[in-house]
Amino acid sequence: MRTEAEIRLMGVQALIQALGTVDAERFVALINRERFDYTEWRKTQWSDETVASLATQARELRVMENQGR
Repeated sequence: MRTEAEIRLMGVQALIQALGTVDAERFVALINRERFDYTEWRKTQWSDETVASLATQARELRVMENQGR
């Protein structure tokens, strides 16, 4: 089991890898500034998607990533 410090570090590293340093910092600032209910956000995050459409998107992303290697 990971410690909270390890999870925080991994999360920040993932944000930096996905967004770059500046936008990762902006994202953290946005989350801290706004009243953000993660649970509610997750309930509505994929409301317009089906399991099939998400699976298709995941396959397409995997193909694109494999082509980049």
